[in-house]
Formats: sequence, C-alpha cells, structure tokens
Amino acid sequence: MDLYRPKFYYGHGEVFEGQSYTAFLDGLAQRYRRQEVFLIQDNAAYHRAPEVREWLACYGHRFHLCPLPKYSPEFNAVEPLWHYVRMQATHNRYYATELEFVTSLDGTLRRIARQPSQIQGYLNPFL
Repeated sequence: MDLYRPKFYYGHGEVFEGQSYTAFLDGLAQRYRRQEVFLIQDNAAYHRAPEVREWLACYGHRFHLCPLPKYSPEFNAVEPLWHYVRMQATHNRYYATELEFVTSLDGTLRRIARQPSQIQGYLNPFL
C-alpha cells in the first residue's frame, strides 16, 4: 500500500447518483483487483445510497470509504484542485457550446492525471 503516491481518476458524462457511483467504484475495483483501496469522500447523498451500501457488502473488505466531516471543505483535497481547474479551464472564458466547455475541462483534468506534480503544492497540506 502506497499512501504517498495517490492516484487521480475522474470521469464525466454522467451525474453521480447511487447507481453511477457504484459503476465508478466497479471500475476502481477492477483496476485494483488485489489491493486495498482507501477512498476519501465528502458527504454527498449518493455516497450513502442503498446501492452503495449493497456494493460495500461485496467489496467492503478491501474498499474502505472514509467520509470527511460534514461542512469541512478545508479537509477536502478536491477543493483546491477544483480551484486550479476553474482557473485553468473555465475562469473568465466563454464557451459557445457544451462540447467546447467539456473539452476544456477534460483537457485540464487529463493534464493533471498525466502530470500530477503540477498540483502537488495544492495537495501538500493534506499529506
């Protein structure tokens, strides 16, 4: 287990709810078949959906979902990351189509996934 080299994954095209979140978790379970996984998550309602509880009944022995305290964005490492994404992809920009908007976001997120060092400073307080 390597806690000091976390991975960044993202997906788009769907709004998360219980079923789509468990599909996301299924993808992680396939990617990490033989490893324990620790997922730090906020308190979105879909994290507590019945489908997620059912999923955890099957995979909870190696998937550990760690909730953040409610109303505590300062503990959520994704908040500074969203700020970075907004500054790089959407701030003070006009997109004529949804496709242009999604393409901009996708490009920024792909760059982060390929080169996580560019956001290291945002994450240092959480390490």
